[in-house]
Amino acid sequence: MAADVFTLNGRETPFTPGQTILEAAGAAGVRIPTLCHLEGTLPTGACRICVVEVEGARTLLAACTTPAAAGMQVHTESPRVVAARKTILELLLASGNHNCAAVAGDGARWTDFQLRVAQTEKTADLCPAWGDCRLQELAFQYQVHAGTYAPPDAGPDLEDVNPMIVRDLSRCILCGRCVKACNEVQVNKAISFGYRGSRTRIVAAGDRPLIESDCVFCGECVQACPVGALVERKAGYAWRPWKAERIRTTCPYCGVGCQQWLHVQDGKIVKVTGVEEAAPNRGRLCVKGRFGYDFIYSPDRLRTPLIREGEDFREASWDEALDLVAERLKAVIAAHGPDAVAGVSCARSINEDSYQMQKLFRAAIGTNNIDHCART
Repeated sequence: MAADVFTLNGRETPFTPGQTILEAAGAAGVRIPTLCHLEGTLPTGACRICVVEVEGARTLLAACTTPAAAGMQVHTESPRVVAARKTILELLLASGNHNCAAVAGDGARWTDFQLRVAQTEKTADLCPAWGDCRLQELAFQYQVHAGTYAPPDAGPDLEDVNPMIVRDLSRCILCGRCVKACNEVQVNKAISFGYRGSRTRIVAAGDRPLIESDCVFCGECVQACPVGALVERKAGYAWRPWKAERIRTTCPYCGVGCQQWLHVQDGKIVKVTGVEEAAPNRGRLCVKGRFGYDFIYSPDRLRTPLIREGEDFREASWDEALDLVAERLKAVIAAHGPDAVAGVSCARSINEDSYQMQKLFRAAIGTNNIDHCART
């Protein structure tokens, strides 16, 4: 049976029934810009950046919500589409406190601004998401500057009362990605849209701070946010994507095996994000996996084994410490039998380590006294 096809930018393109124009275009290697679209969630068409021109349609259509149809003729970058996207971007830039290079980058002031922000990271002239903002990228792509429309009155206050996430709703563009990430991806249902009309905003627990809501601080909303409305408190102004090396690893906190990107800057982890294209987590992380990384730099961590001698401890090599533990275990077993020994494995260990631990006790020592500790 012949595949269904539609015309995309003058070329016949196959699609699977049920695919949206956005999905079919992506499968064909044609990139349509989006801001509100979040993979794996229900499309809303909220931002309208993905509008395309379909011949015969009365208006431009949102590619993320419009199903592809046989015989449809779609244009993704026609003059009409580009003009609409420019207007939408100008409105979004004027919707709040988007003090980034896209706002200040007009005319002769552009070079001065770039030099200033290159010299100063934490400044009132610079958004904490500068360089990692989808709105900024699209403003550059379509050569849009703010100022066409009057900005609103002072926005909501900055919320930084919790140790994990900084919420600056004056930068929110109401794309809804954070709501979908919370409600459809993590299914925590801690945040939602509140109020109506021009007063619409993202709220938690009846418009209270996150720390007073059902939020578990998994940070999925932060990873989904395309602007600077949600940022990680520890990474704000400290992390810049062009300065950091990205290293893939497995989360060490439990045996699930969640895949992480470690963002390393000057030899130190400054940010952790989930690997969205990898199983088993598909970008999802818990509060420990996303935020619990700076303990490795604590000066209180032991760097060498310690052996007690009386009331004091002395440093020892790993060989000496392990030999001492083995000798003590063998002495207890010889005197009282293997059931006099018990082992507790850390629940945050990887599956392979936990397997080796139980095998040591059951096969080598000869006891089933093996358990795990789930406390963190």
